[in-house]
Amino acid sequence: MQNPTSNGEHQHGAPEYSVRFDRVNKSFGDLQVLDRLNLEVQPGERVTLIGPSGSGKTTILRLLMTLEHVTPPKDPAAEGGVIWVEGEPLSHMQKGSKLVVANERHLRRVRKKIGMVFQSFNLFPNMRVLRNVTEAQVHTLGRSKDEAEAKARELLDLVGLSDKVDNYPSQLSGGQQQRVAIARALAMDPDILLLDEVTSALDPELVADVLGVLRDVADTTSITMLIVTHEMGFARDVSNRVMMFDRGQIVEQGAPDEIFSDPREARTQDFLRAVLAE
Repeated sequence: MQNPTSNGEHQHGAPEYSVRFDRVNKSFGDLQVLDRLNLEVQPGERVTLIGPSGSGKTTILRLLMTLEHVTPPKDPAAEGGVIWVEGEPLSHMQKGSKLVVANERHLRRVRKKIGMVFQSFNLFPNMRVLRNVTEAQVHTLGRSKDEAEAKARELLDLVGLSDKVDNYPSQLSGGQQQRVAIARALAMDPDILLLDEVTSALDPELVADVLGVLRDVADTTSITMLIVTHEMGFARDVSNRVMMFDRGQIVEQGAPDEIFSDPREARTQDFLRAVLAE
C-alpha cells in the first residue's frame, strides 16, 4: 500500500485530527459493516454516533481499540483503508515509503492514546475498586504503586466513589460499577475516550448518575470523545457534532440542534422519530 499524502497533520507537525478513518472497510464474512468510510474527529471534539443497531457504530470503536482489524481492500493497489490517530497510523505502520499492516507492538503503543468504557463494565471481580483503577496504570504505564493510587483516589472522588475504594465490584450497583470503569479509563490519561452505550446495561434510575459524571468530564477536560449512545438528551447536551449512521455510512452530520431539531435526511427523521417515541 502506498503512503497516502495526507495523514491528518498540519505542516508544523501538530495533528489536525484526533481520529481519521480514510476509506476504511470492515466485513464479517459476507457482511459488509463499513464501506470505504471517511470519518474525521478534531482534537477536543465530542462526537456522538447515532443510528440503528448494526449500522457500524460500535465497530468503529472496536477498530480504534484494535479489538477488530480493518478489512483490506479487494484491490491491493487501492488507496486508503487506514485509521490514523493523532497524525500516526494505527491500523498500519511505516515500512520504507509504504504503509504495511501494523504488528502487535505498534498497535499497543498507539492504542495507549485511547481509553474505552464498555457497556458491560469489564471490571476485575476479584480486585477491590482501588486496585481495579491502579492495575493498568502500574503494568501498562509503569507508574509506581503510590502514584497510581493517588491518581485512582483523585478520579474515584471525581466520580463520587471515594468511599468505595475497598469494595469489590459485586458490592456495587451497576451505576457505581460503570463509574469505576470511567475512572479506570481516565486513569490512563488517554487523549481520546470511547464510550460504547455506557448506560444500556443500567436500570433507568442509575442512568442519570453515570451521564452526570460524563457531563462533568466533558465540561472539565479537553479530552476527545467518540460516543455511541441511544440517550438522545445526553447526545444533545455533550456533543459538538452528531453523526447519523446507516449501513456503514454517514447519512448526515451536524451540530446537535441541527440534527435533532431539523434533520435533512428522511432516514435520520425516521430513526429519531422511532427512538424518541420509545
